[in-house]
Amino acid sequence: MAKTGLVVCGNSGIDYIDHDYDIRVIRSTLIFGDEEYTDFIDIKAEDFYQSLKENPELHPTTAQTATGVILETYEMLKADGYTDIIVVTISSKLSGTYEGARIAGNMIDDVNVHVFDSKSVAYGEAYMILTAAEMATQGKSVPEIIDKLSHIRENQGLLVSVDTLKFLVKNGRLSGASGLMGSFLKIKPMLHLTREGRVEPIEKIRTRKKAINRIVEKFLKERTEENLEVFLVHANAFDALDDVKNRILEVRPELGTIEDYPLTPVVGAHAGPGALAIGWIIKE
Repeated sequence: MAKTGLVVCGNSGIDYIDHDYDIRVIRSTLIFGDEEYTDFIDIKAEDFYQSLKENPELHPTTAQTATGVILETYEMLKADGYTDIIVVTISSKLSGTYEGARIAGNMIDDVNVHVFDSKSVAYGEAYMILTAAEMATQGKSVPEIIDKLSHIRENQGLLVSVDTLKFLVKNGRLSGASGLMGSFLKIKPMLHLTREGRVEPIEKIRTRKKAINRIVEKFLKERTEENLEVFLVHANAFDALDDVKNRILEVRPELGTIEDYPLTPVVGAHAGPGALAIGWIIKE
């Protein structure tokens, strides 16, 4: 009898979301100089961003999950009787995790590994694996689940305000940054997640307040669908959360509750402290 196991990378922030599903997590590594920390296990979001705020000279880097560790995760699921494994990863344009998951999948026999590129990050990715988990418990087939994930992937978005481009530029995670390099420390740009899963700048803005205002304005102008799930993800941007939620709900009260989720440290190492994003998923 077919049995579907579920894996997601820690970049999804799934560790910060309460759920009752059997979802295995493959976690990246955060590197401070000679010290290495397993994301969420050794260091949590709030402590990480506070450290960056207090020590702005720190330059954290990250490393994706080793292929051998991913393979071990698959082996454990196989031992637990799973015949299929669905793996949802961070965008392949932002990390090599997708490719590592595929390579590990080719190294195991007698279990079918289906690696799905979310072309997203943070809660958008987490939403996909939680949807997959719910469908798996309902007995849905792998093709049915993958079809649903593909629909979500094509109907999601993210508008991002970062307090500094320093981390994105240094870590090479920002596409189309050529026009920003001369004054990147002075601007607070609006970024977005493209359909291909890249992070690209779309507007140059001079202050953090104006940058956050612009992502709210752009969201309200462009997202007029009724069946939206709206969420915020942030890097300790607690000072702005309530204001952003209130401004959105003042115009769109039918959206109901807007949840917020922390960016896990390995993602925040690229976004930097103070980053805030408005995300959405257009439901069927």
